[in-house]
Amino acid sequence: MNNPNTPQIVNGVNMDTLQETVKAIRENPDLARSKFHIQNKWLGGGYNQSVIKSFYGAGQDQGPNPVEHLLHALASCLTSSIVYHAALRGIVIEELESQLEGDLDLQGFMGLSQDIRKGYQSIRVKFQVKTDTENLERLKE
Repeated sequence: MNNPNTPQIVNGVNMDTLQETVKAIRENPDLARSKFHIQNKWLGGGYNQSVIKSFYGAGQDQGPNPVEHLLHALASCLTSSIVYHAALRGIVIEELESQLEGDLDLQGFMGLSQDIRKGYQSIRVKFQVKTDTENLERLKE
């Protein structure tokens, strides 16, 4: 016999919590707007490390989720690309960091609105590069 106080779990997902989240988003669509943040630091060569910051929006933040892993992959790719292209051009980089921020609306992800895309609406990238002024201008080109 099922206990009515025991949550229904499907694929490891607490359906009671998920349905409450869907209901809350339907009642207040602003809850669906989420921002994800990541900071990446170049460690040398092709190595870099990301720190995933907390986000705001509906849901739990118990660890990196797939959209945060996507930001990490993008940050790593962009960072390594800058480092290798700079090396090919003889540009010495002392330090390189990036911050990425992405906007996602859960109404699209959950299929609650056909007018909102399922993935990121936008991703912003900022770089901080420590090199001499001449090389910084060459990197910008």
